[in-house]
Amino acid sequence: MDELYNIYVLNLLVTLAMFLVLTFRAWIEMRSYKIMWKELEWRKTREVAEKILKAEREMFTNVEGGQELYTLLCKMFQIPEG
Repeated sequence: MDELYNIYVLNLLVTLAMFLVLTFRAWIEMRSYKIMWKELEWRKTREVAEKILKAEREMFTNVEGGQELYTLLCKMFQIPEG
């Protein structure tokens, strides 16, 4: 009877350890997913900003201080000028 009890306790400990490992792995995966999601949102924002800036470049150059603003926005969104 004592041997059976020891086996049950060992099984419980192994099960708890597996649960802790799986919980830790899920936490790491969630962090990675959040980082990837933020990166995808930033890329989408940059693409939209690039389209808008390229389409409205002439508007920026016709306004006083517009070229500096255009350059600053290109640097901010990491868009090559031109």
